[in-house]
Amino acid sequence: MGFLKLTMPFNMNIEKSLIYTKGGDKGKTALLGGRRVSKYHHRIEAYGTVDELMAHTALLRDLSEDETAREQLLVILERLMSAASVIAADGDNLPDNMPSLSDADVEYLEQAIDVMDHALPKLTSFILPGGHPATSQAHVARTVCRRAERIILKLQDKESVDEIIIRYFNRLSDYYFLLSRKLSYYFGAGEIPWKP
Repeated sequence: MGFLKLTMPFNMNIEKSLIYTKGGDKGKTALLGGRRVSKYHHRIEAYGTVDELMAHTALLRDLSEDETAREQLLVILERLMSAASVIAADGDNLPDNMPSLSDADVEYLEQAIDVMDHALPKLTSFILPGGHPATSQAHVARTVCRRAERIILKLQDKESVDEIIIRYFNRLSDYYFLLSRKLSYYFGAGEIPWKP
């Protein structure tokens, strides 16, 4: 198996990468709009958790073989990127093409939830995560989504947050739960009932 090997002659002139700017080396970063804040600022914590959720959603999509789920998860990834941008926006010096979320985005999730809920057996007990890697990953996404929602609600206590963002994340965690159930049946893994 080969690995990428980077060797540089001693006197070689190489352009500086745009990946690192050194602007955050002292623990500060810029919000959309230009204001510099600490890297643990509540806005950074909120959109950083959304970023984490995007990574978990991407893995869930990669693990899923269900084409409908894969299409839905791609749409969700797009909406999560929009939500992160909205959360990162601060001030008046914002791009003209700022993305946004709408009622239609929440309705998209509700319709997907309704279809899955109608097709699945009625729940008669709490279920435990697990049974298949895709099912487990849907539960990971669900729990990270709930954490993102809590952090966004904390942000709302300090600064204005568009109400549609909160509705979207509340509905999205429900979507991940239903998807975990759907994937359990898709992969023939069954569900593990909780037996207290």
